[in-house]
Amino acid sequence: MNKDLNQTNHQRKRARYVLAAILLLGLVIFFLSGAYELITWQAIGANYAMLSYIVEEHLWLSYLIFMLVYAVIVAFSLPIALPLTLTGGALLGWPAIILVICGATAGAGVVFIAARSFFADLLRTRAGPFMAKLGAGFSRNSFSYLLALRLIPAAPFWVVNVVPALTSMRLGTFLLATFIGIAPGTAVFISVGRGFDHILAAGQTPDLTALTSAPIITPLVGLGLLALLPVVFRRLTNGQKV
Repeated sequence: MNKDLNQTNHQRKRARYVLAAILLLGLVIFFLSGAYELITWQAIGANYAMLSYIVEEHLWLSYLIFMLVYAVIVAFSLPIALPLTLTGGALLGWPAIILVICGATAGAGVVFIAARSFFADLLRTRAGPFMAKLGAGFSRNSFSYLLALRLIPAAPFWVVNVVPALTSMRLGTFLLATFIGIAPGTAVFISVGRGFDHILAAGQTPDLTALTSAPIITPLVGLGLLALLPVVFRRLTNGQKV
């Protein structure tokens, strides 16, 4: 019986390694094949009329395909999530918010599982005290920490997918914090993207400088700081007890 159990565990571990290898291979192929050169605003503008026609004729199928494509892009950590989000806002309107949130959360979950399987043991061994400190922080305040990281657009999305996987954070907590944390930013980006409809239809390149302006960044940073209030309160309370 122990032999069967060990064999089952070995198969599960091997399957997780295969998942991590597939994700890494997909990212490498994306760059080596030159596919990243096809995902440009010029290409989107040139095909925008066709995309708009497809959405009008097959709205619900477009919703499903968009969400699945978004999940795949996030899972493979491809650096095209932002233009896809803005294009989704232009093509699909407000429904794109929930599609992006669901797709991104699903894709992030895949990365979380793969990173925990493939990298966790190696990095814990190499990093030593740093990983111990990071893991302790996430184990005590995992939801608040990750929620703040999702709300504040300071680190790349894929980094925030990997780091919690190297701690004892649970998958369910990771998914919930991700789902809630990316909602405000997604709503903002979709709102901006909705204004790109006529620009893309004319084959022009949208001006993205608004995405880094204070009216957009400041509220997200404020929400991130609010998410850290439980952590601060807990530390202050513990300090008073001591």
